Amino acid sequence: MGRVLLFLIILIFVALSFLSEVQSTSFKIVNKCRHTIWPGLLSGATSPPLPTTGFALNSGKSKTIKIPKSWSGRLWARTLCGKGSDGKFSCVTADCGSGKVECAGGGAKPPATLAELTLNGADGLDFYDVSLVDGYNLPMLIVAKGGTRGGCSPTGCLVELNGACPKDLRVVRGNGSRESVACRSACEAFGDPRYCCSEAYSTPDTCGPSVYSQFFKFACPRAYSYAYDDKTSTYTCASANYLIIFCPLPYTSEKLLEVRKDGAPLPLVNKTMMYLSHSGGSSSTGLIQTQSITYVASIAVAYFLFFPLLYP
Repeated sequence: MGRVLLFLIILIFVALSFLSEVQSTSFKIVNKCRHTIWPGLLSGATSPPLPTTGFALNSGKSKTIKIPKSWSGRLWARTLCGKGSDGKFSCVTADCGSGKVECAGGGAKPPATLAELTLNGADGLDFYDVSLVDGYNLPMLIVAKGGTRGGCSPTGCLVELNGACPKDLRVVRGNGSRESVACRSACEAFGDPRYCCSEAYSTPDTCGPSVYSQFFKFACPRAYSYAYDDKTSTYTCASANYLIIFCPLPYTSEKLLEVRKDGAPLPLVNKTMMYLSHSGGSSSTGLIQTQSITYVASIAVAYFLFFPLLYP
């Protein structure tokens, strides 16, 4: 009798382990930047904890993380990190304030390019997006792999925007360097409720896209550019694993993904804003050479030609 009971316990344990494996998904995080990045992860208030909340990822390397099926949260990458004289770990962009490599419940300090995912949500679908609402620090691509339902379209911001960032929004490296390492949102830069979609502008009817959010949207058509940009920025898939790439090559990604054929209303990449050099966060050549002239010209083109497609 004892042997039978022991066998049943072992069988139940194996079955539960298998079920747990089936009910989880995976994030494969890939660093194609020319420099080390430090991904950070933040779980939602009701989500189960993850095996890691932050780690270093060298150039060309990847890391796969098992994610509980009911998880909701966000993921980003920190740059230009190291320990200060006080021994605490910090980063120039997207720092999570923990003083350590692990973020331990800390979120990204804006500006930061964010991947936002809710797994196994309404109708069993995963909901995911790449958001520039809190600004931008690195190009990012999300690819759903092996999904069974939903559009499962890739999304992201594949363009290097730090060199093109409007002067009022730029974050420079510091220590005498004028290199732009991140691009703030207008909300963070100016604190104006019109840009923050707050106070009297807290509804979709009262808060629309601004000239600054259009800068992001024109370059990255599928990414969130402001708080109520849901219609063209949220994607769904069921039972998928996710490939999350930092600093993907825009032209390579477009060719491989055939982004015009995946059923999404907007292209993944706007070719007229595509960077010609590989994104490493240190170059400001190739996208916009003359900041003031090209920025105004790009926004004008976006407004008159592209705006009707974004917000019909």
